Amino acid sequence: MKPGKPRITAPRLPDLRLDDLQEDADPDFRRGERYEGRAYRQAVADGLDLAGTDFVECSFAGVSFHETQLRGAGFRDCVLSDPNAPVLTAARAGLTEVEIRNPRWGSAELYEGRWQSVRVDGGKLDYVNLRGATLVDVQISDCIIGELDLGAAAATRVVLKDCTIGALDFTGARLKDVDLRGSEFRAVSGLGSVAGLVVDERQLDLLAPLLAAHLGITVA
Repeated sequence: MKPGKPRITAPRLPDLRLDDLQEDADPDFRRGERYEGRAYRQAVADGLDLAGTDFVECSFAGVSFHETQLRGAGFRDCVLSDPNAPVLTAARAGLTEVEIRNPRWGSAELYEGRWQSVRVDGGKLDYVNLRGATLVDVQISDCIIGELDLGAAAATRVVLKDCTIGALDFTGARLKDVDLRGSEFRAVSGLGSVAGLVVDERQLDLLAPLLAAHLGITVA
């Protein structure tokens, strides 16, 4: 009897609608404050200390977060369109039901964060550090990523769809239904932690020699 097709659970991503937001043309962002129901356009938050700040039901259009300290910040029910940050510092930040559209990030320090129901569409990311992060119901699509570090991350129902990725690191990660099908990648490390990864046949051909070397198999 032929085995049936494996069951792969897709991310659960609710539609996000933001209505009746208050335009904030000259925001006065402050550390640890809570901002709710605001719309920000072309605002500049570069270099500000916004550690522990919470944003709820907010939209950001073309907002710059270069070297903004967002450690432990929270974004819930938010849309970020064209966010820019050559250096993004958001370790331990929490993202819940968030859409990020066409980001332009250089070095993105996002380690030990928690992402729940997050969608990233388009954009170019040079280095994304999600080491030790918890990712549940996440989809990243049509994105160019230089290096994606998922070392020691716990990832469940995560899809990388139609992405181009230079290097992937899964060292020490715990994966369940992490779907790479349709994406391109050049290098993968942490092969001892890829259980729970979903790939297509073409990707398996690329991984085969790496897996053989990892397991000490000689192909003659």
